Amino acid sequence: MLDDGQIEAFITEGFVKVEQAFPRAVADAGRAILWDASGCDPEDRATWTQPVIRIGERGDEPFARAVRSPALVAAFDQLVGAGRWLPRNSIGTFPIRFPVDVAAGDDGWHIDVSFPGDDPTDYLNWRVNLHSKGRGLLLLFLFSDVGADDAPTRIRVGSHLRLPALLAPFGESGADLTQFPYEQATADLPEIAATGRAGDVYLCHPFLVHAAQRHRGTDVRFMAQPPLLTRSPCELDRPDGAYTPVERAIRRGLDG
Repeated sequence: MLDDGQIEAFITEGFVKVEQAFPRAVADAGRAILWDASGCDPEDRATWTQPVIRIGERGDEPFARAVRSPALVAAFDQLVGAGRWLPRNSIGTFPIRFPVDVAAGDDGWHIDVSFPGDDPTDYLNWRVNLHSKGRGLLLLFLFSDVGADDAPTRIRVGSHLRLPALLAPFGESGADLTQFPYEQATADLPEIAATGRAGDVYLCHPFLVHAAQRHRGTDVRFMAQPPLLTRSPCELDRPDGAYTPVERAIRRGLDG
């Protein structure tokens, strides 16, 4: 389980890293499945022609084991609240990043939207609101070792605390990513890279500003980035004051 220091770091910085949240052997088995799904040969670099290949949701046994690991279930309860999140039996998507000299063009700073606008099929118009309707966490599952040169996800530390004040004027209907200046409002914040070992998982606040980056290493990077979905939106005015860490961070952001 997460200790008090880790929970406070999550509230302040916007993420916590759970080391070896699932066994390396599970990561190895999942990676073998992803190699096969990618159509590339791990022993033949001539097949590595694209900077990124995206694999959708997978429910194979290694991925189901990873997302149901006891360490993660306990952490989900601590951060989002027991009974408030939807259990998963699969994870995805997987942006598999290759060390090729081609730009992927997908490395802009962003947050992840969580519910549809008028047209559910138009993902560009999906939205996010102050109560993070639909999403409790952003999860980064490392299925390979990820060093500083292996295209680790970039994170703007504390950026989630800048978002509540930007989202509050949009009410329950929320906003799409073109309607509020989250990138400019967080540009001065320090940046870290989500490095780690296969089996590590980053649990991120849903408002955390993050970005991909170009692969500058030698080994292929395997990661999943699913959401943890919720049964109901965050509540920011609880009579009993029993706020979850996700809610406490939103309230702290509103207080400035």
